[in-house]
Amino acid sequence: MIAIDNTLISNEVVEEQFLCDLKACKGACCVLGDAGAPLEEHELSILDDEYENIKPFLRPEGIKVIEQNGKYAPDIEGDFGTPLVNEKECAYVIFDETGITKCGIEKAYEHGKTTFQKPISCYLYPVRITTYKKYDAVNYHEWDICKAAVLCGKKEKLPVFQFLKAPLIKKYGQDWFEALEAYYQSTQD
Repeated sequence: MIAIDNTLISNEVVEEQFLCDLKACKGACCVLGDAGAPLEEHELSILDDEYENIKPFLRPEGIKVIEQNGKYAPDIEGDFGTPLVNEKECAYVIFDETGITKCGIEKAYEHGKTTFQKPISCYLYPVRITTYKKYDAVNYHEWDICKAAVLCGKKEKLPVFQFLKAPLIKKYGQDWFEALEAYYQSTQD
């Protein structure tokens, strides 16, 4: 484990390699699983406030689920995540012409309709964060649907944390990221 500020980072975040290969997986992480994308508490009010700006970028199926069941849904532990369409894909998912999943929230962001890029849990994937009273546990989530991403990461020699530079800086700040980079560099000698 690596300790930086109020985080404990698993070694896999710096040791494993990763680079999304959407042509191979088609964004399966947005479609498979037993729950929607985890949401942080402050993201709930953002979805409440920004939904009407995001809605034009969503599929009719997603809109129907959101408007019937809410913009977010509690999981079995009482944490909130995005609702699902037919217990499968995230209600905010859209598909491009090749069948690759995209994020309707991010599409609205790219068009300047919202300042909310997407849930941080999505932006940080394959890292998952568990928040405890005194620290965050920052862990690499290994999933067989990402085998192609692992192969791409190995080919490019791209550690998970470097692949996730922008979202990690968004979550924890530049100084935090530089401390993690320094730790990584110290292990490369």
